[in-house]
Amino acid sequence: MTGIGERPLRADAQRNRGQILDAASRSFSKCGLEATLEGIAKDAGVGIGTLYRHFPTREALIEAAYRSELAAVCDAASELLAKLPPAEALRVWMDRFIDYMARKMGMADALRAVIASGADPYAQSRDLLVGAITPILEAGAAAGDLRSDVTADDVLISLSGVGLAASDRREQADRLLNLLLDGLRYGA
Repeated sequence: MTGIGERPLRADAQRNRGQILDAASRSFSKCGLEATLEGIAKDAGVGIGTLYRHFPTREALIEAAYRSELAAVCDAASELLAKLPPAEALRVWMDRFIDYMARKMGMADALRAVIASGADPYAQSRDLLVGAITPILEAGAAAGDLRSDVTADDVLISLSGVGLAASDRREQADRLLNLLLDGLRYGA
């Protein structure tokens, strides 16, 4: 991403940035604050100088890694809806949301450090997630496959509950997600 007045990144720089963000997400969600920038750079296949050119501070990297995870789960909603019937797209998206929640919970200490530095990585999260899931719910209601009286916020709160309660017990999370989807279909 570039800001106003900034040149777009070259293809190799975009690739490096993406590799750094992927490595950072894995490392911060697995190791929290114990993750080292040198280890992240090595995992990404770049030098530490390249990491610092893209992310001048540890907090900038943590926030960018979180926002990258958020963007991936949000972008997946429209991609899934384009390929699958709405109820199937919703169920696959629910799995991705649980994965996102697990990574976010793994990054909790690192994200608290970002907040302590004065940033708010969560500032737009809810709005972005609501915007991502709303078209799936609307398409499902229009097709008669999903209830029309349930809001995106209702679904997100339910998914968050599943994520908090069972993200480390994937079989149980899957059963709860199936139950939630059954409830969203009931009376449609």
